[in-house]
Amino acid sequence: MSKCLVLVALLIACLIINNVESQLTTNYYASTCPNLFWIVRRQMSNALMNEMRMAASLLRLHFHDCFVNGCDGSILLDGSDSEKFAFANLNSARGFEVVDSIKTAIESQCAGVVSCADILAIAAQEAVLLSGGPAWQVLLGRRDGLVANKTGANLRLPSPLDDVDQIIAKFATVGLSITDVVSLSGGHTIGLARCTVFSSRLSNDVNSTYLFDNHYFDNLLNNKGLLFSDQVLFSGNNATSTTKSLVQAYSQDRALFFTNFANSMIKMGNISPLTGSEGQIRMNCRVVN
Repeated sequence: MSKCLVLVALLIACLIINNVESQLTTNYYASTCPNLFWIVRRQMSNALMNEMRMAASLLRLHFHDCFVNGCDGSILLDGSDSEKFAFANLNSARGFEVVDSIKTAIESQCAGVVSCADILAIAAQEAVLLSGGPAWQVLLGRRDGLVANKTGANLRLPSPLDDVDQIIAKFATVGLSITDVVSLSGGHTIGLARCTVFSSRLSNDVNSTYLFDNHYFDNLLNNKGLLFSDQVLFSGNNATSTTKSLVQAYSQDRALFFTNFANSMIKMGNISPLTGSEGQIRMNCRVVN
């Protein structure tokens, strides 16, 4: 993608995002579901006590949801066109049962009020926080989409085999910058990956699997990035003019990484959500009403 096209895509996306930010609010459920965050945190705490890896899984679900159709909970839908069957999600996207448990707990206190898309956004924040990472103000008010998009998922989701230019272009398409590329990639500091996507780099599995920190960037500096798409942020052909300096900065300054990661999560959460009368509030996150 040429620099000109990237700039145009960013401009259009920023206009859309700025308009959406005025619709989403931090206190959207203050009167309709005042205990929402407490409910999600309790369910997330239980899930992490059973399996710490679940933090990375829930963070990834929110990321993969927002890159396809916007942040509308479409990744949660079952069916023949389910995004769960896209290459980047097949046999790797997980945590759906945790979302189900959160939804059930919320419905018992605030029936028909909270969207599955907003549940993903809050769960991602709780996943990072409970893993030792930063907190941020989650903007809420999203509604749930009515269709999944497997084809779109195959086209738009970053691949572990993408080079720097491909990653930057996919982020630019949804209005995210190079800073967002590097900071959000830092979410890989927690969790595991399928062997098939890093078998060529098996000697490089050095990380703090369950602690959200900046060790991920230290690994890149030492050529120990687990995925090809991780390592190219520091060592790729075009990394010097794009992502390399940020990798170095985050390796040296955890506070900077935490601040930029939180800002990027807020920005990502604003990718084309449905609001107002659009979409619906799904009673079951796996199917439309």
